[in-house]
Amino acid sequence: MAEVLDTEAVRTGLDGLDGWTGDPAGIGRTVELPGFRDVIDVVDRVAVVAEELDHHPDIDIRWRTVTFRCATHSVGGVTRRDIELARRIDEIVRGAA
Repeated sequence: MAEVLDTEAVRTGLDGLDGWTGDPAGIGRTVELPGFRDVIDVVDRVAVVAEELDHHPDIDIRWRTVTFRCATHSVGGVTRRDIELARRIDEIVRGAA
């Protein structure tokens, strides 16, 4: 079973990732894109990655913004899987900008 990362490990894991914040309970990022269709396209691409990793973020869509939140619910906090998912989400968002 995956281990919950401590505060320092979460901070280190988020270094170099754009706009992600959080603590051992969860990490998140809000992205603003040019339009609603752009948001939906990003969410569609994130869905493919989430299925591939078998690890799914919480997603909140608001017109031109989307918020991603990651935590491994089965262990009650952030694990390396969440950091990897955040990294992959960053790649998708960079490609959409």
